Amino acid sequence: MEISCYRDREIAREIRHLPAATYNLAIQLLARSKTGNVFLPIRAMQYLAILDDREFIFIDGHSKSLIDIAWQHFHPQKRETLEEPVEYEAAYYFEHSKDLMNRLQGEFHKALLAVSEKDKIEAPAKVLKFEIKR
Repeated sequence: MEISCYRDREIAREIRHLPAATYNLAIQLLARSKTGNVFLPIRAMQYLAILDDREFIFIDGHSKSLIDIAWQHFHPQKRETLEEPVEYEAAYYFEHSKDLMNRLQGEFHKALLAVSEKDKIEAPAKVLKFEIKR
């Protein structure tokens, strides 16, 4: 899938924290992606999230190609355990964008869970032993 996205001038930016469970799920989905991108529909809000290794962008289903919000500059290295939230910067491109953040963060997590449940591996892991020839 190919989508062209455009940004208006950034009108605000703030430091926020993404819950560990949400960040970890997003990174797991990215790691499984063959293209390095994840297209994640957030149906409850009619938004599309596009994830890559640098940022997560959010596009309103009505505008189709204009980025409303971008989550950037993730700092997972600042946390001491995998259960701690991850600091990031939220960039806003429209006046209404900041009002959406709390709901967007919650619905984003629900969308991640829905996709990860579809790709869940139900079989137990197997350890393969390889003989070392000397």
